[in-house]
Amino acid sequence: MSRPLVAILAAAAIVGFGPALQPAPARADEAVAFVGATVYPVSSDPIPDGAVLIRDGRILAVGPRDQVELPEDVRVHELGGRVIIPGLVDTHSHIALSGRPLVAANRGTTEATDPVTPEMRAIDGIWPGDPAIRMAVAGGVTTANIMPGSGNVVSGQTAYLKLRGSSVDEMLIKGAGGRPLPGGMKMANGENPKRSYGSRKKAPMTRMAIAELERQLFVDALEYRAKQERYLDQIARGDETSRPAVDLGLAPMLEVLEGRRIVHHHTHRADDIRTVLRIQQEFGHRVVIQHGTEAYKLADELARRGVPVSAIVLDAPGGKHEAIELDYRGPAILERAGVSVALHTDDYITDSRLFLRSGGLAIRGGMSEAGALRALTLTGAEMLDLADRLGSLEPGKDADLVVLSGEPFAVRTHVLETWIDGEKQFDRSDPEARLYQTGGFQVSDRYPRGVVP
Repeated sequence: MSRPLVAILAAAAIVGFGPALQPAPARADEAVAFVGATVYPVSSDPIPDGAVLIRDGRILAVGPRDQVELPEDVRVHELGGRVIIPGLVDTHSHIALSGRPLVAANRGTTEATDPVTPEMRAIDGIWPGDPAIRMAVAGGVTTANIMPGSGNVVSGQTAYLKLRGSSVDEMLIKGAGGRPLPGGMKMANGENPKRSYGSRKKAPMTRMAIAELERQLFVDALEYRAKQERYLDQIARGDETSRPAVDLGLAPMLEVLEGRRIVHHHTHRADDIRTVLRIQQEFGHRVVIQHGTEAYKLADELARRGVPVSAIVLDAPGGKHEAIELDYRGPAILERAGVSVALHTDDYITDSRLFLRSGGLAIRGGMSEAGALRALTLTGAEMLDLADRLGSLEPGKDADLVVLSGEPFAVRTHVLETWIDGEKQFDRSDPEARLYQTGGFQVSDRYPRGVVP
């Protein structure tokens, strides 16, 4: 069959006039070249008529089409003027912990029996079969920071996942020796912990109590570290002594104090953000401001202190008092001040399928287009200590990319394909897969087969 005819049939499938030609899926060890697209590496300027070459789950080359040398065994993916961007990085998500449909049986983000539960691990509650994972991938999300909820002052350990595979072990991002990378630590202040426990006449009922509980945890962790150090000193001197008991809550807090685990802190109001900064200054841990509704009021201070903000541009359904001063201009104000800004979904609060639209809203508020795309990709990767692996299209990085039908923030642009580690995980031309993008798995009869909205 001639190449023009293939192109005609492929185009017909995209607009819903005929079946798509489905080539055999590429193997991870097979070289695949995406050519003829506008490529947005994010770490450098866009490349018209660009090419991206991948093999073995890694990017081998990125550049103008006529400058990327293709191996003889390459499978060429002609894109005909479409767009390639890096896989989207969601720095704050609850998918797979609160699964679809959102019934009681599928909700499991917060162990609301104690306000301080650093021993809780997101990986022990993740449901790999959650349809929301497929919905996120249909929206171009390839990596997510899956978090416990914000009902506790300290809710537990987050998990950094690639959205592929059938088990949590497959999804976890791994480092040297194949060991999973530590996630972050989820903390929260403001209305959520107060509402969760104050209604039961139990601390924290006030913002003061929230701060006290957080401080006490850090003090306990410092004492736990001192106990460990005394034990090692005694062993080094040859003294016989018993090993201190392992504390499942304080052990991960030592990783926080050592900088190996980042605190992802849910906080909205400017005064609450100042409390986070005050405690961070006292104990020296690394922190990312999550949500940061009023972070724009502290833009200069956040920039001076080098504290990043993972912002949300659409907040909880119905809203709440502490988010009343949400301003679409917030990310733009932070960007202009020099603050490192990412965007997130807080899914199920904002549907992951619409993550690109969050960038569009930030642009409407004055953020630069380059900054908005970076906020969805590379900046988020930086906040998770993953920028050496993902977030931009560069040789040596993971082959996580998204094929778009048009410019990233154009209203009519669709995610056509999502690739993770060099394997295609979503294809809009597949009618069943498309249902997860156009309305979700619960509306399978919304569109007749073969009709694309």
